[in-house]
Amino acid sequence: MKFAIRQEQFIHPLQMIGSIVERRQTTPILSNILVRVTPQQLSITGTDLEVEMITHINIDNAEPGETTLPARKMIDICRALPAESDIEIKVDGSRATIRSGKSRFTLSTLPGSEFPELNELKNSLDFSLPQCKLKQLIENTSFSMAQQDVRYFLNGICMEIGNGYLRTVATDGHRLAICSVPFNQDVGGEYRFIIPRKAIIELSRLLVEQEDPVTVQVGSNHVRFLFPTLVFTAKLIDGQFPDYQRVIPVNNNNKLITDRTELLQALKRASILSNEKHRSIRLNFSDSKLRVFAHNQEQEEAEEEIQVQYQGDDLEIGFNVTYLLDALQAVKEQRVTVLFGDSSSSCLISCSGATECSYIVMPMRL
Repeated sequence: MKFAIRQEQFIHPLQMIGSIVERRQTTPILSNILVRVTPQQLSITGTDLEVEMITHINIDNAEPGETTLPARKMIDICRALPAESDIEIKVDGSRATIRSGKSRFTLSTLPGSEFPELNELKNSLDFSLPQCKLKQLIENTSFSMAQQDVRYFLNGICMEIGNGYLRTVATDGHRLAICSVPFNQDVGGEYRFIIPRKAIIELSRLLVEQEDPVTVQVGSNHVRFLFPTLVFTAKLIDGQFPDYQRVIPVNNNNKLITDRTELLQALKRASILSNEKHRSIRLNFSDSKLRVFAHNQEQEEAEEEIQVQYQGDDLEIGFNVTYLLDALQAVKEQRVTVLFGDSSSSCLISCSGATECSYIVMPMRL
């Protein structure tokens, strides 16, 4: 196997693939990338058995073959070479030689036949949508995913597809984020599947803000995203996502309407002196005023007051300020609506537009 490629053409795909390859693997070949060459195309594959990424690069006059190369060493070598330099890679037996100018490197390889590749999806659901729309759905909900929760089905995003809508939902048990966009493709029913946290993080890096399409294929155990020169596959979480509709507040009659930026800045300032562990703050509503209080274990205190539009009873309620800040930062509208019940009820932050999003935050005991 032998091929030549420009440094700038090689480094970006290598870095993308390398992001999913774990540095320390109990199985040595999982620290490698699969390199497959045809006369006109180079494909690079990386996997950790949970996610897989394949990228394709057009090349000329290559000698076909396949092997696996150590991912981290290849990335470091290519990054260290001068920009716009030519790289030649030749594999002979279990050794690969990388040449560029007067530089030469020899790496150990492992057989490509031993590299674990995910199988083709069978009986898959296929649909496509603009990348910017999928990126928006993920960014508007991913911050509410759980991290290493024993309830493994919370460690990801639930995606729902039905008649006229595409929706993402995420929760860590203390907060919930829901985001929907209109979806006009007929998929022949309603579908729900859970994409794991690592796949969501990698996918958000791959998606662009443009209208370029991405094709989504959903099988019984995997989901695959097809880009023009890249294929990203993730193993789905096998579990039942909670019935989140049951926790959406329906009787929150205390209504706050205010400027999102003004509320965001007030919460940020107060949070400076909140308890570092619990991040608790206290909100006090009366007439047309919102007062925000925070204190910490050093007996330091912060107080903020802003004018708001408030309809409802006088109310005092506590929250984890990080959860409120995350939700407000996801809202794109300048005016934000927040509905409250009593001091022991969740609040509902909502916005509408091209994407319709709702954020539910559970209160804290004062």
